[in-house]
Formats: sequence, C-alpha cells, structure tokens
Amino acid sequence: MDTAESPRITPPPASAAPPPGTATGPAAQALSPAALRLLRAAGFVSNFDRFCITPMLLLIGSQLGVPLGTVMLAASGYFLAYGLMQPVWGLASDRLGRVRVMRISLGGAAVAALCSALAPGATVLIVARAAAGGCFAASVAASLTYVGDTVPAAVRQRPLSALMTAFALGTAVATVVAGALAHYVSWRLVFALPGLIAAYLVVALRRLPEPPRAAPGALLAPLRVVLRSRWQWYVMAVAMLEGAVLLGFLTYLAPALEHRGASATLAGAVSALYGVGAMAAAQCVKRLVGRWTPVRLIVAGGVQMAVAYGLAAAGGSVPALVGCALLLGGGWSFLHSTIQSWATALSPAARATGVAMFGLALYVGSAVASALAAGPAERHAYGGMFLTAAALTVPLTVAAAVGRARYRS
Repeated sequence: MDTAESPRITPPPASAAPPPGTATGPAAQALSPAALRLLRAAGFVSNFDRFCITPMLLLIGSQLGVPLGTVMLAASGYFLAYGLMQPVWGLASDRLGRVRVMRISLGGAAVAALCSALAPGATVLIVARAAAGGCFAASVAASLTYVGDTVPAAVRQRPLSALMTAFALGTAVATVVAGALAHYVSWRLVFALPGLIAAYLVVALRRLPEPPRAAPGALLAPLRVVLRSRWQWYVMAVAMLEGAVLLGFLTYLAPALEHRGASATLAGAVSALYGVGAMAAAQCVKRLVGRWTPVRLIVAGGVQMAVAYGLAAAGGSVPALVGCALLLGGGWSFLHSTIQSWATALSPAARATGVAMFGLALYVGSAVASALAAGPAERHAYGGMFLTAAALTVPLTVAAAVGRARYRS
C-alpha cells in the first residue's frame, strides 16, 4: 500500500464532468489501482475488527473474571451498533462526502479500538466495542458507494468483487489470527491492531479524491429518495432474506463441528475457509463479468449455497463442513456481489443512503435468523437447521434472479 506521503490520487482529465450522483462518462472510470487499494484496506480492517472478538470470548471472560454472557454483550453491542449506524452514515455520506465520512468514522474507530485494547474491565470493554462497531460501520458501505460513484455500471462488479475479496480476507484473517494472537500474546493486541490501521487510513485517505455527487438538500432528502423507489424496497427484501440464509446460518458452522467433537481451533479454521472460498470465487467473478449476465451469476451463487447447506445437513462431518464453508464463500461472491452491484445503481442521487439501507436489511436478516436458529442449536439439531437454510436458498435465488432480469435502470 502506498505511504501517506505519496502524491494525491487524482482522476484523469475528462472533457466534461459527469452529472451529480452518476457514474458515466470519462470521469467515471477514475478508480485507480491505488484508490482501490485504499478502499480495500478500509473494508479489510472493518471486517477484521467486526469478527475478531468471536474466537476470543472465553479467553477475555477468564482474564477479566466475568462470565461468557457478560463478554457476549461486547459482541452483541458491536453488531447492533454496526447495523443501526448504517443509515446514519449513509445520510452523512450523501451530505458530507464519501471520503470525509470514511476519515471521520475511521478516526472514531481508531480511538474506540484502542480504548478496547486498554479496557480495565468488562463495562469499559462493552462500551468501547459498541462505539467501535458504530464507527467501523461506515467503511464497507462508503467504499462500495465510492465504486458506484466512479465506475460505470457495466463493469462495476469487477472492482466490487475486488472489494469483496478484501472483505472476505478480513473475515478469514480475523477468525484464524485473532485466536492465535490472543492465546500466545494478548487479546488486547488484537483490538489494538485495527485501531492502528484505522489511524493510518485517516491520513492515507487524504489522497483519495471526492467523487461528484448531488448537492445536499434537506437532511432526510436522500432517505426520501431511497424509500420512494419500489426497486429499492424489493432489493432490501432480497437482502434481508440473503442475510438470513447466508450470514445467519453461517454462524453455526463452528458450533456444529464442535458438537461433533472437533476442537475449537479446528472449528475456527474450517469456518475461516468461507473467506478462502469467497476470495477464490471473487477472482472467477471478475473474469465472468461482461461474459455472464447478472441473472446467471445469481443462479450460480444460489446453486453453490444450496449444495453447501445440503452437504452440512446430510453429513455434519469435518469434510462435509469444509465443503460447506468453501461453497458458501463461493455463493457469497457470485450471488451477493451481483446483488450488491445492483443496489449501487438503484438511487444514484442518494447512492450512499441506498447502499446503507441495503446493508441494514442484510444485517437485520442475519440477526433474525441467528436468533431463531439459537433454539435448534441448543438442542444440537444442526441437520434440520441446515436443511432449512438449503430450502430458503431456493426462494432467495428465484427472487433475486427474477427481479434482476426484470429490472431496467
């Protein structure tokens, strides 16, 4: 990654500025490799911080002298704040600018992450993690919106797939590395690392040019633009179902393995293969964009997800869940990146708010499914749970494919 002292990243000259809120014309192709690296770094550190606490819960509880339920509040508070702040940061981004919001939010995230590392007790840790979740919530949506502002829709899925690769890498690294660092060094170091990276990005992002956007009007005007779009509501409904099917049930892969006698380390490693599958599939998606229609990409992703959960329901063994994790990662890259690219095109005049509402729907669906699946998980009824997920993949794929086929920008 370029150092903070490197020259400012500037777009190539254009004969005419694109209309506010659109991604057309020469200026729309201004996303340089250096700019994409910065956006990928922002998404990577956000996902790392979001998923790093899961493998450390027991260790943190034992060292702070509190029960697991208390430490879980730090994780729950983080996820709740992360979801609820999506529309807030979206409105701010449409009003203040993409880069400015990323820098402000990453500055707050750096402080919150470092407070997490220095927390003397559970109360401070819970508050600091909730603050970190609220601040890191801006990075992923803002980076996706930036791509939507600067890259034409016809080729937008290629850089979006590159971003998805970075997001998946952050998830995988957090799942594997956080537990090892916490065990052999300190869980405090795990929280400090994303704080330091976020602080660096606050400086480095000064070199990223602000893309053109519509002049800000009333504070809630972008939200009204988004909520008046019937297609926006449709895609949000698809996102909610996707969050439930993919992210909600994905949470229970590791517990299913541990129930079968696998160690926590092995279960975490298998879960991390989801990120490996997503990264590998993202490379395929980048080459297929333009050759395959969005509908075909969605169906390919849906089939991978259905097969993945079918394997988990039928077997439950380590090889079956390894295949499940890899295929779910592939499904994420094929299906989710296509729907995500669609979401960036729905409300060009309020793109950040639209992407944020899409994210909110995704996380709400994930939370609802996780909560509903908690009962079967406590009874170790993992086979039926994963069979339900496989069945839900069918309406998800049909709804996404039919909607995308009928959509006309």
